[in-house]
Amino acid sequence: MNYLILVSHGQFSVGLKDALEMFVGDGIKTVKAIGLQSGEDTDHFENRFRSLLSTLEQNSELLILGDIIGGSPLTTVVNVLNQENRLESTIVLGGMNFPMALNATILKDSASKDDLISSVLREGASALKQFEINDDPEDDDEI
Repeated sequence: MNYLILVSHGQFSVGLKDALEMFVGDGIKTVKAIGLQSGEDTDHFENRFRSLLSTLEQNSELLILGDIIGGSPLTTVVNVLNQENRLESTIVLGGMNFPMALNATILKDSASKDDLISSVLREGASALKQFEINDDPEDDDEI
């Protein structure tokens, strides 16, 4: 079984998982979320992540999406995975956003490792754009 683990500062990962539930239904069972809370030290966060990790199948593959590469939450998670010899079966990506998480949830069980990485990163990047209102009445879809 493959798991997606959302890692963030604060409640971002929990909120993102909540939003994913609206789109993926039962697929959410293999999505986990954990965030370093305000005022929480990294040792406590590490213990909470170890606890979460212990609930997952030992031979499972993991896809970790973190909010910031180099941030304390993601660094702590990677250190634990390294100590538990789980990095070889783990993909770690940073800069997570909703399109990345949705794409990862849908593809994590079917795409090859390389295709998963490129698809998730491409989806996350392509979602970044400025919203513009088009005032051209000829572009209206109404008939």
